[in-house]
Amino acid sequence: MALKEGRPPWTHQFEGLPVEIDSGTKPSLEEPPKLELKDLPGHLKYVFLGDNDTLPVIIASNLEVAQEQALMEVLKANKGAIGWTIADLKGISPSIVMHKIITTEDAKPTREAQRRLNPNLREVVKKEVIKWLDAGIIYPISDSAWVSPTQVVPKKAGIQVVKDESGEQIATRPVTGWRVCIDYRKLNAATSKDHFPLPFIDQIIEKLSGQKYYCFLDGYSGYNQIAIHPDDQHKTTFTCPYGTFAFRRMPFGLCNAPATFQRCMMSIFSDMVGESLEVFMDDFSIFGTTFDACLNELEKVLKRCVEKNLVLSWEKSHFMVQEGIVLGHVISERGMEVDKAKIRVISSLPPPKNVKGVRSFLGHAGFYRRFIKGFSVITKPLCNLLLKDVPFDFTNECMQAFTVLKEHLVKAPILQPPDWSKPFEIMCDASDTTIGAVLGQRVDKKPVVIYYASKTLSEAQLNYTTTEKELLAVVYALDKFRSYIWGSKVVVYSDHSAVRYLMEKKDAKPRLIRWVLLLQEFDLEIRDKKGCENVVADHLSRIPLEGVDDASEINERFPDEQLLAVSTYVAPWYAHYVNYLAKGAIPNHWTKKRRQLFSSQVKQYIWDEPDLFKIGADQVIRRCVPETEVLEILTHAHSSACGGHFSGNKTGYRVLSSGFYWPTIFKDAREYARNCINCQRMGSISKRDEMPLQPILVVEVFDVWGIDFMGPFPNSNGFLYILVAVDYVSKWIEAIATRTNDHSVVCKFVQSNIFSRFGVPRVIISDGGSHFKNFNFGKLLKRYSVNHRVATPYHPQTSGQVEVSNRQIKEILMKTVRTDRKDWSSKLDDALWAYRTAFKTPLDTTPYRMVYGKGCHLPMELAHRAYWAIKTVNADYDEAGRARKLQLNEIEEIRDQAYECASAYKDKLKKVHDAKIKKKNFEMGQKVWLYNSRLKMFAGKLKSKWMGPYVVRRVGRFGDVDIQDERTLKQQTVNGHRLKPYLDGNDINNLELDKAGYILRPVEEEQS
Repeated sequence: MALKEGRPPWTHQFEGLPVEIDSGTKPSLEEPPKLELKDLPGHLKYVFLGDNDTLPVIIASNLEVAQEQALMEVLKANKGAIGWTIADLKGISPSIVMHKIITTEDAKPTREAQRRLNPNLREVVKKEVIKWLDAGIIYPISDSAWVSPTQVVPKKAGIQVVKDESGEQIATRPVTGWRVCIDYRKLNAATSKDHFPLPFIDQIIEKLSGQKYYCFLDGYSGYNQIAIHPDDQHKTTFTCPYGTFAFRRMPFGLCNAPATFQRCMMSIFSDMVGESLEVFMDDFSIFGTTFDACLNELEKVLKRCVEKNLVLSWEKSHFMVQEGIVLGHVISERGMEVDKAKIRVISSLPPPKNVKGVRSFLGHAGFYRRFIKGFSVITKPLCNLLLKDVPFDFTNECMQAFTVLKEHLVKAPILQPPDWSKPFEIMCDASDTTIGAVLGQRVDKKPVVIYYASKTLSEAQLNYTTTEKELLAVVYALDKFRSYIWGSKVVVYSDHSAVRYLMEKKDAKPRLIRWVLLLQEFDLEIRDKKGCENVVADHLSRIPLEGVDDASEINERFPDEQLLAVSTYVAPWYAHYVNYLAKGAIPNHWTKKRRQLFSSQVKQYIWDEPDLFKIGADQVIRRCVPETEVLEILTHAHSSACGGHFSGNKTGYRVLSSGFYWPTIFKDAREYARNCINCQRMGSISKRDEMPLQPILVVEVFDVWGIDFMGPFPNSNGFLYILVAVDYVSKWIEAIATRTNDHSVVCKFVQSNIFSRFGVPRVIISDGGSHFKNFNFGKLLKRYSVNHRVATPYHPQTSGQVEVSNRQIKEILMKTVRTDRKDWSSKLDDALWAYRTAFKTPLDTTPYRMVYGKGCHLPMELAHRAYWAIKTVNADYDEAGRARKLQLNEIEEIRDQAYECASAYKDKLKKVHDAKIKKKNFEMGQKVWLYNSRLKMFAGKLKSKWMGPYVVRRVGRFGDVDIQDERTLKQQTVNGHRLKPYLDGNDINNLELDKAGYILRPVEEEQS
């Protein structure tokens, strides 16, 4: 196509190409462009700075008329600061900043070849190159020592949850377009790094939140406004199908570009940043407590942009709004909040399927971790999946953590910015595996939260004593919030005794000394955590006393003082009895009936500080045990040297006879015994443990065959085995005596005795023996399109029909062979004849009649003159034809009747069977025990028959379950009959006993 007059010299490269080249594009103020206006949310609207609705900008829609007029005056007076097309980019003066690419001394220039692009992507590159040439951002070059390739990558929208072909939900990012990038990886590797610092995101957000008005501004192709030093421009050379070009202005992809841009912005706005303006790269945020204050600052910023030739994007800049999204956070007068749009996407994500998915989810959620109380506690099961050499097992615990974290994100609170004129307050807490802290202040005597923080303890820190963990929580909080509390008054709520222990301990460890020095750097006031009001001292100091009205400070604690759920205190079950016996206090809200019952019960208790005792019906005095001691007492009674691992009831009686009491002794003892790992390893399986019956229902004879080997038997004329095949519908049996049990025998038998006589079946069922599971047999079945089903190991019921047939053939042979049993091979055909002509209850007929439609003539019928043997043969052709037709119809009737009879028989059998078994429901990720049927593995009588635990990976429809060994990661398929649930509990083999074996020592003893 013809080019316009006055075209620049580079346009000859694109002559004849199907793309329009407009080299005469003018700035928007001279020739306003036609722009496509997108729909805006309700709190925003378009206004126009030019005539005839041109030069649009975006402002708040709720401004008063006077406010909007004042804003328009400022914007129209500074239109030069706003860009609508790339032609509006003037370029920031090189005197302010210029990007330099300083390579290392040993760097060697590299020339990379261009990459192949398909026609569609070539078109994308062509349009982008022309746009850059038209704006003067690049220029042709052919002699550069550095050449980098062009890469076209998809522009992706935000994460969306869609359904795949199977209907399963997956997370994806749809492609909305294409972006041309330059692969500068080799240049970046050879470039000396610029370490100009970027601002802290959280400090910017805290500075912005709590204001009334905002102007959120964004640079128009910000990088392309900064010039590259002439000596370094050739290093940016890139190659594409249309030649090689170098950048005059800074492109995306250079490693030092962010530092250069931030340095440029700080140079331009150095006197404004921090007062009324915050800058992070090309995001500018102007704020003010009043409209006039914000407008004045906006005018200053726009004038500075005009002076320095910095151009803002008309589409991404919003003026005089009252809330907006800055760096992924919603900022408003209320404070700082999570971006609800992002949270909606995160909350709709399906559970991750691999480690990459877990890491991606935690990355998205971790961006808002300061809003989530106990983030480390919640995510610990998910973080464990990221550890090295840990198999991916998304258990129920992981699923619960995944769900809880999404719920916390949806309900994330509004955090407040710090008020530097007021003291800070820190609430610390520690659990066995995590520590946490809350930074806050008081506004009108009410606590407000500024920051939630939490941390998972390292392997070494897990060994700290309880006191040291409390101290570590304080030290972690002070270090985490150092930038907030330095130079300010700080009130720390913690375990006062723990801090006192740290201050007073003599000969402290070097670690504790470092902690003391850290505490001395701050202006601290340590306050004890407030406990529940109580009248009993020492041992029962945390028992709540209801009905006592003592004056206390208003709102002394933060609303969420307990940072970690595991640290929440629960009063003992006998608190009311102690309060009554010690002070005569009864809760005011109790009903009269409840008070009367309590008065009769309290007579059975004796308070002998610090212990409570109960007089039993047998007049034995027993100590009342709090919940915290129950587990240890049950461990003694059940699992210690004298425990014996007896049943729950016997364990409960042992606790009672030892002088202890709590209301749920027997219930807890039964639960403890049921969860005992050692007890779970014992026991056997019975018919009650079987899975529900799953009959095989087919519609045609010879559709499904079962095949199996019997033997070895005593040598009979060289034969050792019997190969049996039975039709699952007609019960017709085929069998031969064989010398071996290899695959060649099987293949020949299937072809000769089944395929050639009864046709090709749909399915053949066998066990997993090597004579059936091999390449040759599989190849044969594949050739005839026969589906091969393999029975579950150690569960003969899967191929039940062939097992029944085997048993009956064996019984016939056992009753007919000689005493030396060496003639069984000659008796096999007679056994098959007897089996085929025997009545089968499920069919209500014989297999022979089912197949041929008539009874089989037996020798005794001739000997004893049965009717058919003495009747005259009918030689009439027509009469014989009619008889044959009737016989064929009778076959169909016999088979239909057999189908109905078999179906009714199987339904009845299933009903009877399923009524006698336990209900088993296995779930994905559940831990189970596996019953080991290979008893030869166990050399002695003391060996356990249950192995595990295993993890359920798949639950089939017919009782088959795929399980995986937790240690070896080996998977196998078994029948649910051989599985039972694994119940988490204490393993006595993993606990530490004293020499006598009576007293359990804690695994983590506190070191004094």
